[in-house]
Amino acid sequence: MRDTVQIHVTADLPIRVRALTYANRAEIRFGKAFPVVLLVDSDAIAVLGRELAEVQAALSAAAARGKDGDEVPTDIEEQGN
Repeated sequence: MRDTVQIHVTADLPIRVRALTYANRAEIRFGKAFPVVLLVDSDAIAVLGRELAEVQAALSAAAARGKDGDEVPTDIEEQGN
């Protein structure tokens, strides 16, 4: 059994974010009826944002090169970044 939880985030998936100031972290809720919640410490918010921006740039570059999206997923860190 895998030790991770995977969710598929799509453009129409409801995402709600709120600051938990008493805990110095952010709460990101994906979905409505049975939401998955991601808690992010304030120090990690910038890191998460940078990583998402990096993967967005990689996806945009692949789309510009005409990749068809059928490749095996790779970890960006494995590419020397």
